[in-house]
Amino acid sequence: MSDERRLAVLRAIVEDYVQTREPVGSKALVERHQLGVSSATIRNDMAALEDDGLIAQPHTSAGRVPTDAGYRLFVDKLTEVKPMSAPERHAIAGFLSGAVDLDDVVDRTVRLLASLTQQVAVVQYPSLTRSTVRHIELVPLGAQRLLVVLIAGTGRVEQRVVETPTVIDDAVLGEIRARINAESAGRLLTEAATRLRSLPDKLSPDDRELARSVVGVLQDALVEEREERVVMSGAANLTRFGQDFPGSIGPVLDALEEHVVLLRLFGELSGDPSAVAVRIGHEIDHEALRTTSVVTSGYGTGRDVVAGLGVLGPTRMDYPTTMATVRAVARYVSRVLDG
Repeated sequence: MSDERRLAVLRAIVEDYVQTREPVGSKALVERHQLGVSSATIRNDMAALEDDGLIAQPHTSAGRVPTDAGYRLFVDKLTEVKPMSAPERHAIAGFLSGAVDLDDVVDRTVRLLASLTQQVAVVQYPSLTRSTVRHIELVPLGAQRLLVVLIAGTGRVEQRVVETPTVIDDAVLGEIRARINAESAGRLLTEAATRLRSLPDKLSPDDRELARSVVGVLQDALVEEREERVVMSGAANLTRFGQDFPGSIGPVLDALEEHVVLLRLFGELSGDPSAVAVRIGHEIDHEALRTTSVVTSGYGTGRDVVAGLGVLGPTRMDYPTTMATVRAVARYVSRVLDG
């Protein structure tokens, strides 16, 4: 059996099984696909694929279904992730472009992914440990009261109120604002915190107390430990795939309620925002999720990946379409954040 025909037969089995949910036999393959060989040859090919652990026979006299290894080979041999249609791309762009802030972006994204894929969608909030400083604003609230606003490159906003040791002078405040942004804009939050530490000593003696008050508040905002956050949507979609989960779907739903499990779905995010990762069945490091597959991608600003998004569903998944959707949505989220 040639490797090319072996892959063609495996691909046909995967496509038919995903579409019909029925084990696939040699006769159906001959009728539905232009494989150019007889049923007998297809049966021999299927026997070899079964020996290699790529397909399995669920019961006697039945057709074959892909195994986790079969799905993995199918995904690995995809020559490219098919592009979405122009109307689909326009719909994604239009829906996400209406977001008013980061929370709205995340909310729209997770609902959009669940709707497009009919799977469980998970979106991770941008991690501040990977974020850069976009801008720091200082807003007087009174004679000796100041609002310090930190805007991260992802659009995430942190606000602190500080009581100043002296009456606020607009000119002095403007100078401090300019110096703070010169030291921090475009830098990782931890790097910005380090650079700002010595800033007050570089200013005139009369301005140092005010600068120390502002920098002290910023230090807290820049280095404060924060719990990573994820949001999920579409868990009810899994009920449509009840037959794909042996026994009960309950353990899968229970696992998805655990915050740490959702975070682990993203694994190690690739540094390439356009990369799509697929983990199938037993490749997932959680017992309750080993009847599922996870398709993820990173998103971020510029070339920096700051968080991940993706979908989870049964291993009997339309991988090419799901991968294309996840990649497209991740790209549009990145564009929204860059804007």
